[in-house]
Amino acid sequence: MTKPISYADAGVDIDAATRATDRIKQLAKQTFNAQTLSEIGSFGGMFDGAFPKLRQPVLVASADGVGTKLKIAFLAGVHNTIGRDLVNHCVNDILVQGARPLFFLDYIATGKLLPDVVAAIVEGIAQGAKENGCVLLGGETAEMPDFYADGEYDVAGFIVGVVDKEKIIDGKGIAMGDVLLALPSVGLHTNGYSLARKLFFEVAGSDVNTHVDELKMTVGDALLQPHASYLQPLDGLLDSGMIKGLAHITGGGLTDNIPRILPAGTAVEIEKGSWPVLPVFQLMQQIGNVSNAEMYRTFNMGVGMIIVTSQSNASVVKSHFQDRGEQVYEIGRVIQGEGQVNLI
Repeated sequence: MTKPISYADAGVDIDAATRATDRIKQLAKQTFNAQTLSEIGSFGGMFDGAFPKLRQPVLVASADGVGTKLKIAFLAGVHNTIGRDLVNHCVNDILVQGARPLFFLDYIATGKLLPDVVAAIVEGIAQGAKENGCVLLGGETAEMPDFYADGEYDVAGFIVGVVDKEKIIDGKGIAMGDVLLALPSVGLHTNGYSLARKLFFEVAGSDVNTHVDELKMTVGDALLQPHASYLQPLDGLLDSGMIKGLAHITGGGLTDNIPRILPAGTAVEIEKGSWPVLPVFQLMQQIGNVSNAEMYRTFNMGVGMIIVTSQSNASVVKSHFQDRGEQVYEIGRVIQGEGQVNLI
């Protein structure tokens, strides 16, 4: 008689998925609030959409991943930080339009489901959600044998936020003479990792455990530095009317992200040296003799968020951050042009 074949024989462990889900439920519940109307495990997550404090609530949604930063997590065996990176990246993406986060969904896919690894990923997601006042409303964990290499996984995030229609930040009011302020990044955030891995691991011959004196830490620690959220630093300014535009400096760096918010007939002039470029970027440029143009288009170069404000409001905006112990740098201005970013 032929032996009965089960799903587990095909590489899918339903019991492991159940154990992972049980742990995820506990982590997600820590993020719930009064507007959460469903439990983890439902077919769909429910969230109370009543916003009595907003005159015309507009929902803002975004989806993203963390790119090949995941490769560093695999090599280092550190899985509880990548989820926080994911949440913060998504929060910043809707923040640039003035939206505050409401709820978050995640998707985790792997070849073989390891409950401890999945729980560590979701631990980071839940931590990021709590820090941003966001509910982890649901998600999907997919075990797909033969699709991913052993020990590897992919993770994606989906966020929904809300902004009052009259408070939307869209860059339409940006004009010549406006000032560019920069909030610093912590490290690479979640972009440029394919080039970073090539430079450190192939060209320099390092691994994640190599200690680098210039960085005062290992390569793995340097590359796993967190993606900062700018929600708290910007709180108190979003509804002030003083912010004309916000640009989250992600893939494409300063040169490709700032033009996304500029109206026709404008460009920007940025003064190099007006903010501290982090040592990790200086070291990578040295390792690979990477051109300035390539560096500024691939990496954030120490800038995580750009704020555009009028000259008359610039000092007030800077004081907002300084009073809260946040670093802020005036790095440039808006000039006439057609979307160029001129580095001077």
